[in-house]
Amino acid sequence: MRLSWLGLLVAVWAGAARAEDPVLVFAASSTTEALQALAPAFQRETGHRVRFAFGASSDLSRQVVAGAPADAFLSADEAKLEPVERAGLARPGSRVDLVSNRLVVIVPVASTLEVKGAAGLKGLRRVVLAEPAAVPAGVYAKAWLTQAGVWKDVAPTVVPTADVRAALAAVAAGRVDAGVVYATDASQSKKVRVAFTVPEGEAPRIVYPAVALTRGKAPEGGLAFVRFLQTEGARAEFRQRGFLDVSPRKGQPSP
Repeated sequence: MRLSWLGLLVAVWAGAARAEDPVLVFAASSTTEALQALAPAFQRETGHRVRFAFGASSDLSRQVVAGAPADAFLSADEAKLEPVERAGLARPGSRVDLVSNRLVVIVPVASTLEVKGAAGLKGLRRVVLAEPAAVPAGVYAKAWLTQAGVWKDVAPTVVPTADVRAALAAVAAGRVDAGVVYATDASQSKKVRVAFTVPEGEAPRIVYPAVALTRGKAPEGGLAFVRFLQTEGARAEFRQRGFLDVSPRKGQPSP
């Protein structure tokens, strides 16, 4: 009997230890400031501590599929969530299209360059994008330039970076003539100015989906975090930082 009680105490202790694990959230680098600002409120409201791993959604997606113990994933596009869902790592029913964003062309703050559209990037020596073959910000930018018919002209001058924050840093340092980033990232630096804002009708549909994952150390905390992101307080924080509500798909009415 004593052994049985000892085993029960060990099980209870192990469960309590697991409950102390912080919620690990993988998130697109463009959400850094918003999520860091929301972390204290999440802990107050749920009792869960949270820590973040920020980076390019493409890299984070690969890490999740490879077995990284994340509890939630906030991607900057839908495509990077698909491998996670195919691998059965997304908690059923937890996915939500959280926020949107807009693309802008930025230049160093002292630059006199004027950009009146996609064609304004033709003829420049160096244009920085997040890696257009993989990273959402770069994929969106390439889609915009392709739709505008100038990608073949701009592509030879493109300097790819690991993520959108690296693209922002390159422009801020004056290492390139211009770059295409999210509006929310452009607002983080006083060393750049927005030379052109891509009209919504000309840009690809930008969606940041969030989902709870199944193989982290605090899966219930991951689900709580995704639910917390849908509260009005969390949405207000995103809006304050320049994020947009998700637009309906073409052919679908607004909610």
